[in-house]
Amino acid sequence: MPSKKTSPIWHPFTQHALFPEMTHIDRGEGAYLYTKDGKRLIDGISSWWVTTHGHCHPRIQKAVQDQIAKLDQVIFAGYTHDPAEAVAEGLLNMTPDGLDYVFFSDSGSTAVEVALKMALGYWHHVGSSRHKIIVMEHSYHGDTIGTMSVGERGVFNKPYDPLLFTVDSIPFPEKGSEQLTLDALEKALSADDETAALIVEPLVLGAGGMLMYPAWVLKEMHALCRKHGALFIADEVMTGWGRTGTPFACEQADVVPDIACYSKGITGGSLPLAVTLCHEKIFDAHYSEDRSKTFFHSSSYTANPVACAAAAENLRIWQDEPVQQRINFIADSHRAFLKSLDDDDRFENRRQTGTIVALDIKVKDEGYLSDIAPKLYRHFQENGILMRPLGNTVYILPPYCVTESDLNEMYDAIRSGADLV
Repeated sequence: MPSKKTSPIWHPFTQHALFPEMTHIDRGEGAYLYTKDGKRLIDGISSWWVTTHGHCHPRIQKAVQDQIAKLDQVIFAGYTHDPAEAVAEGLLNMTPDGLDYVFFSDSGSTAVEVALKMALGYWHHVGSSRHKIIVMEHSYHGDTIGTMSVGERGVFNKPYDPLLFTVDSIPFPEKGSEQLTLDALEKALSADDETAALIVEPLVLGAGGMLMYPAWVLKEMHALCRKHGALFIADEVMTGWGRTGTPFACEQADVVPDIACYSKGITGGSLPLAVTLCHEKIFDAHYSEDRSKTFFHSSSYTANPVACAAAAENLRIWQDEPVQQRINFIADSHRAFLKSLDDDDRFENRRQTGTIVALDIKVKDEGYLSDIAPKLYRHFQENGILMRPLGNTVYILPPYCVTESDLNEMYDAIRSGADLV
C-alpha cells in the first residue's frame, strides 16, 4: 500500500489508497483544463456537472470582478442586494408560473435540505400530521443527513444508517415496466394520509448511474401527487440548466413542481450557489406574526453577492447567447455516436437525454464498485480527457462550448476503453 500522505488534503469521493497522487490543475479555459505540467484535458463531465458555458467565461469573470470590488459579503437575514434580486427575478422569468419564491443556499445538498424542511414545515404550519417522504430507488440527493436519508441506501451511506430517517421507496421506472413504478406510488400515497412529499430527480438519476426514464412517467407521478394532496419536489440540481435538452427537465413533462431545487450550473459553474424555489402556498404557511412559524434555515454565506453576480450574468448569457443551439448540437452528436455502436456488443444499455449520453461496458462485476472504473479513469486521463465512470457506466456531460473534435476524442476514448475488460 502506498504512503498515506502526499498532501494533507482529504479529497471527496476519493480512495487515497488507490489514487495517492491528485492531478494538479493550473488553469481552465472553455472546455479545457490544463495541468501544472502543461497537459490539456477535455472536461468531459463539466467538472462534476457544474460548468455550462465553459471555464473562465469572460462575461462571468467580469461580473465577479466588478462585484467583489463593490460588495463581497453581507448578512442576508434582514438585508438584500442587487445581485440577489436580479437572480430571483431572472429565475422567476425563466421558470413557469407556480414557482413564486426563491430561497438561497450554497450547494445542491443544502437546496434539497431546504426543500425537505419547507415541505415538512408547510404541513406542520397548516395543522396536518403529514410527515412521510417518498423517494425513488437509486436516487441520489446529496451527502448531508437529510439528503442521504432520501437517497439510495448502500455504499455511499452505509456507515451513517443510524442517523438516517425512514422513507418509503418506489422502484425506478425501468423501460417496459414503468407502470410498476406508478402502481407503487399510487399504493404508497393511498396507504394513509401521512405522505408529505415525493422527491425525484426528473428524467435522469445522476449518481445512481445516469439512469433515464421518459417524461410521461414524470407527468404521471406529478398527477398522482396532485390526486392525493402530496407535495412534489423536483431535484434539478444536476438536470437543470440545459443538461436534459431543455433549460429544466420538468419542462419536458409540462410539470410545475411545488418545490424545485437548482444549483451546479446556476453560476455557470464558477462559484457555489443554490436556490430552492417554491409555490406561494409554501411561503404563506410560514408567513405569520407568530415568530415560531419562521423558516429557520440559513448559512453564513446565504446569497453571497459575488456568487449571485455570477449567477445573474449566467442568466443573461442564457438570454442573449445561442445556448440552446449549442445544446442541440451536442445532443445530435451524441445520437450519432450511439448509432455508431449498434453493432458493438461490448456495450449495453446505451441511452441519452439531451447533452447526457451514457452506456454500460459489459463486465462481470457490474455496479459502482466495478474493478473497471479505476482502469477507465486512468485510461481517459492518459488520453487527455477528464471523465469519472460510475462503476462500469461511462458517460459524457460536457460544457456547451465543446467542439466536434472534442466530442470525437471522447467517443474514441470510450471505444478503446472497452478493451480494458
